[in-house]
Amino acid sequence: MVEPAVDWSSLPAALRPVVASAGLPPHSIGLMVQAMGPRATPLAALNAELPFQLASTAKVVTVLAALDLLGPHYRWRTHAFLSGPIHEGRLLGDLVIVGGGNAHLRSSDLQQWFASMQSQGLREVWGDIVLDRFAFRLTEHDHAHTPEPTAERPHHARPDALTLDEGVLRVAVQAEPKGPPSVTLTPPMARVRVDNAVSTKGPGCTVFAQATRDADFPQVSVQGRWGPQCGTRELIMAPWSHGEFSVRAVEGLWRAAGGKLKGRVIDKRSPDRESPLPTGPDGEALLPFMVHQSDELPAVIRDINKTSDNLGARNLMLSLANDFPNRAATMAEARRRVDTWLQRQGLQPGDIALENGSGLSREERGKPRAMVHLLRRAWASTQSKAFVDSLPVAGVDGTLANRMTDGPARGVAFLKTGSLIDTRALAGYVRARSGKAYAVTALVNHPEAPRATPALDALIEWVATNG
Repeated sequence: MVEPAVDWSSLPAALRPVVASAGLPPHSIGLMVQAMGPRATPLAALNAELPFQLASTAKVVTVLAALDLLGPHYRWRTHAFLSGPIHEGRLLGDLVIVGGGNAHLRSSDLQQWFASMQSQGLREVWGDIVLDRFAFRLTEHDHAHTPEPTAERPHHARPDALTLDEGVLRVAVQAEPKGPPSVTLTPPMARVRVDNAVSTKGPGCTVFAQATRDADFPQVSVQGRWGPQCGTRELIMAPWSHGEFSVRAVEGLWRAAGGKLKGRVIDKRSPDRESPLPTGPDGEALLPFMVHQSDELPAVIRDINKTSDNLGARNLMLSLANDFPNRAATMAEARRRVDTWLQRQGLQPGDIALENGSGLSREERGKPRAMVHLLRRAWASTQSKAFVDSLPVAGVDGTLANRMTDGPARGVAFLKTGSLIDTRALAGYVRARSGKAYAVTALVNHPEAPRATPALDALIEWVATNG
């Protein structure tokens, strides 16, 4: 097979050995480096007009679109409605919780919210607690190009209008002075049995957990060896769907907050109305009893970019759909709005393509030139500080905490990382020794892409030194 021709003319001679050090075919690497300012010409470019898989650098596009379309003060809201009156602390009806797409709703937030409801007089629910996922309308086709979520891979969790702790169960194993270690679940899970089969005998400190099912009751089994000297270990897993996870967690948290429940927790998967307001027994729209608000958008995108949070990015992408949250979001509508936004930024169809906004999909592709174009526009925007502050800093934090730790790029390169089995990527900014700031995108698509990581770091350090 003949390899595609590569134009080396826009790559400085000093960078050619850096690219060659990856040991990969030149056509598998695309990059562009350009200073800020309207008249700046590219400092370096290679295959800048070829589309590459973006991996998690796709989050750069999602986040920039969100800052522009939603604004920095945007918050996601989770609503609580009462389908009946409260009499002497007892709700004579259902407590309906409508998720609004907040991917970062934590069990600690929910327990505190439940405690606030109880302080407002709602101590017992004599009906059911209904979990309503109105905000998103998703189909299996929306996930066709992304990996299936598994218990061992929480980062593959699918978007959901009412997710709690991102569907992640934390299993804490705590050594005790005498006897077996204690095992606790966060969040507390209703009707989940914990099988503590951990031994205190033998050498070493090793434990593992797995979720099984005994008849209708799920079980978390913890095994291994954990003696009194072993301290505490936290295991994380995503054992169930968002629906089952939230049903069991909400009941556990309601009771942990001091509330009583006569009915059960019901998962209402599919929206059955066009309005975000549910209706009561009389058919009239209910008014919210209480509202929980997420952090503002800059805090959310910081978490998404620093930790490369796929679920947060996928929920954020859906939130860009037209007329959200007044109308349930679809992935197709979100894509259309992002495509329109990209065209308004001066890009053409085919320059950048997003599917779910996280980079998990191999259909999410972009040209280095187009990514640098977006980054340069973002630098000059009113939201530039919020965006730059969200990016991992080389050698300092996030997904770059352990890269470029002692070279010239440490502390001056602000870059979103990206990795799939066959992709390695960086996109963001470098402030060079000269004082100039550069937008940088480097994308590698090859079955042996991980080999290119040192070369990508060397590119960033070269820009920091020579830019």
